[in-house]
Amino acid sequence: MSNALGTRAAPAAEARGRPRRWRGRLVLTVTAAWLLFVALHRLLSGRFWLWLLPDLVPPLVYLAGPLLLLAATPLAGRLRRWCAVLAVVSLALGVDQSALNLTGDGSPAPPGAVRVVSWNTEYWHQDDDPGHFYGFLKAQHADVYLLQEYLSWTDDTPRQVDDLARLRQEFPGYQIAVEGELVTLSRFPIVASPPVGPARALSSGSPWLSAFTLGKVLRTDLRIGTSILSLYNVHIPTQYMLNENPLTPAFYTFLQDRNAARKAQFDGLEADVGANRNPLLVAGDFNSTYAMGDMGWLFHRLSSANRAARSLYPASWPAGGPALWQLDWAFTSSARVHGYRLLDPEGMSDHRAQGLVISIGST
Repeated sequence: MSNALGTRAAPAAEARGRPRRWRGRLVLTVTAAWLLFVALHRLLSGRFWLWLLPDLVPPLVYLAGPLLLLAATPLAGRLRRWCAVLAVVSLALGVDQSALNLTGDGSPAPPGAVRVVSWNTEYWHQDDDPGHFYGFLKAQHADVYLLQEYLSWTDDTPRQVDDLARLRQEFPGYQIAVEGELVTLSRFPIVASPPVGPARALSSGSPWLSAFTLGKVLRTDLRIGTSILSLYNVHIPTQYMLNENPLTPAFYTFLQDRNAARKAQFDGLEADVGANRNPLLVAGDFNSTYAMGDMGWLFHRLSSANRAARSLYPASWPAGGPALWQLDWAFTSSARVHGYRLLDPEGMSDHRAQGLVISIGST
């Protein structure tokens, strides 16, 4: 009798153990796959055009992912130690990619500090009330405005707009510089505006669409007191458009083309910043996160305005929902940021505006 019961009990115990083994293998597989993803990210981001797609994950995932996997290790049974080791390694490799802001060294602004607003307007005021649009800008009381997407978008095509008369009316006394879709407004004199990167191929007679395509960095040198401050108004091209189909060959052709356009703009900006001995501010929509390799030189060479932010996880996009990405950035050299905020665009853009208070040696 006991032999018969033992014979029947063994298959039953084995059947109960199968789900546990399957569950343990699943947790181990997912943990190993995540570690592989993080390792490939460290190797390929900013170096291989196809990695622009994986680069779209929110940087916070590099912290949250391994922590969730560590929490799941008890489900792995006898494989839990292997899972824990792999999760800890992925955490060590990825935690510095998570974009957590642990600095926050803002300081009181001195007299004469400069207020700056940088904002991707999302097609100017194409779908908004112009009065609301200009009211929002003027309410910031900025000395300098760095504005992107000074254009309209119809039939999947960018179109030139001419709102200079309204700009002069709303901002009397401000000087205005325009390059393609970029507009810089300054209460201080603009003493120079040298072309940067691909924009050097433009001439005074170039068509607007050429300026839109090549002019993604607008440099203006301002005289502030006895100093010259160089401002870089930036809009790096996006990786891809949301309406494109990744199941078609054309999608990957466009992805390669956009990667080349992005690199040309980043390279041009890096070269110009490297040769510029003025105090400077680089700000705008970079369409890039902290974790993307394309941004590395900016964080190494310049100082991020996030150091003066109070938020643990500054995020600028999307403005209308839970913001998980910071695509809009500001960097300085030989200038101090005393305050940095991401501002609600009041429904007029999918990007939050950046508000800064900065000072240079002599203001």
